[in-house]
Amino acid sequence: MHMPGFLNGESACALIDSSFEITSKAQELIHHVTFAAVLALSSVSRATSTTTITRHVSSIAPRTPSSPLPAADFSVPITASAPRSKAKKSLMRALKESQAAQAGSNFTTVLAGSDFDEEYLTNVKFGEQEFMLIVDTGSSDTWAPQVGYACFNLDNKPVSQSQCAFGSAGFNSSASTTFTVDPGTNFNIEYADGEFLSGTVGFETVTVGGLAVKQQEIGVVNKAAWDGDGFNSGLIGFASPNLTFVFNGTNPNDDDTQIPYNPFFYSAVQQGLVSHPFLSVALDRGSFAAENSSDLDQNLGFISFGGIAPVDVISSTAITVPIQGYDAATFTPKNGSTGVTYFYYSVDVELMSFTGNHEIFGTTNNIILDSGTTLDYVPTDVADAFAAAFDPPAVKDDDFGVYTVVCTATVPEFTVTIGGVTFTVDPADNLFPLGIQDDKGNDLCASGTFDGGPSTGAEGNVFILGDTFLHNVVATFNIETDEITLTQRAPYTSGGSDVKRRAPSSVRRRSV
Repeated sequence: MHMPGFLNGESACALIDSSFEITSKAQELIHHVTFAAVLALSSVSRATSTTTITRHVSSIAPRTPSSPLPAADFSVPITASAPRSKAKKSLMRALKESQAAQAGSNFTTVLAGSDFDEEYLTNVKFGEQEFMLIVDTGSSDTWAPQVGYACFNLDNKPVSQSQCAFGSAGFNSSASTTFTVDPGTNFNIEYADGEFLSGTVGFETVTVGGLAVKQQEIGVVNKAAWDGDGFNSGLIGFASPNLTFVFNGTNPNDDDTQIPYNPFFYSAVQQGLVSHPFLSVALDRGSFAAENSSDLDQNLGFISFGGIAPVDVISSTAITVPIQGYDAATFTPKNGSTGVTYFYYSVDVELMSFTGNHEIFGTTNNIILDSGTTLDYVPTDVADAFAAAFDPPAVKDDDFGVYTVVCTATVPEFTVTIGGVTFTVDPADNLFPLGIQDDKGNDLCASGTFDGGPSTGAEGNVFILGDTFLHNVVATFNIETDEITLTQRAPYTSGGSDVKRRAPSSVRRRSV
């Protein structure tokens, strides 16, 4: 069976990740942005000229779902949370340069949060061995470290495994009766700040929330420079096969041919394990109380397979829109069934606004829905105007790149219009405690809406609707028709009325 965006062969590609950190340890605010190294698709030569990404009007009209999305076959709790960063911009630029070619889920998993709710994690089994993996809709590979892996620092010097801070000793492939090696291939991820992962490739039964996919291709990392949190033991990606990273050959230093393969949920659909090709994500904001009592929040939403995630929604807001694709030849935005290459779950956004605003902010359509990014990265004019509307106004800190404001500020309600439907962002999601104080002793917060660069005149700018936005909607991806159904969540609180989040140890954006 072949479906849009699916791959029928065994193959591999690579996850590109980056990190953006705001650290409150030792009462310091540290802003760190990491650009992931990009590996161009080998089947296409690097272009010598660049192509400007322009505003695209989809040829496929948004539509209201004809019937309510079915309940999920499998729903898995989320038990942790962690963000990602400008790797996406870096990847999209590189791809452009190379001109590379709510329906109820069937399985639902509960998600949990670690690293001060900067990671969304869920339990995943490789054979009979269980790990907590980062849930990422902005990348595609599934991987974990091999038992006995070698840990390195960012200077590529060997260090103890404790420096990598994985949440387990790793995957023992030799002890698994269902694991087989994929010979002649390697898994390889590299980051511009020096972080990297490389290893072997194999096939294993991967189980998430009761959904067991046999012969799923995975990366088994034997060499890692990783900034872990002590909880996660890798990552499970849910984006397009075009964002996987496995290569021909066994030497990562000689990688030049990528072999795309079907990520976990694509394999589940292809194997007929779910009733509908729906992947649904509902992320909860972590509460201040829960984060102060534990480094691991046990219930931060759901990831669901086969239908919509099991949370309360305002059904009248449901709208289905096409996933943003790109022309394989020119890398300009394009929707449709021919000549389109898909990477991220990107959508056209018509409008961004907020309470009291009288301007109209039109945006570009290179906007990614990404569970692996903490903040929303929006055009500069939108971010600046929104920050100025706080009472008192949020002020951009040029040293650290965030808009800071006292945590007692009044926050306007931010809105995003997609497919003609306006979705609202709870003000709680736009106060991000930083764990520091101003010179008057007031606790400082950052705006959850961040400057992602100008929407015009900047080559390759890509914007992201991350957890700030996703805390307020259920996003249901149809990987067969390449569409997304968004539904506004009913108002909710996590752990009581105090929903402001605790100062994070770091804010990362790891993604392709």
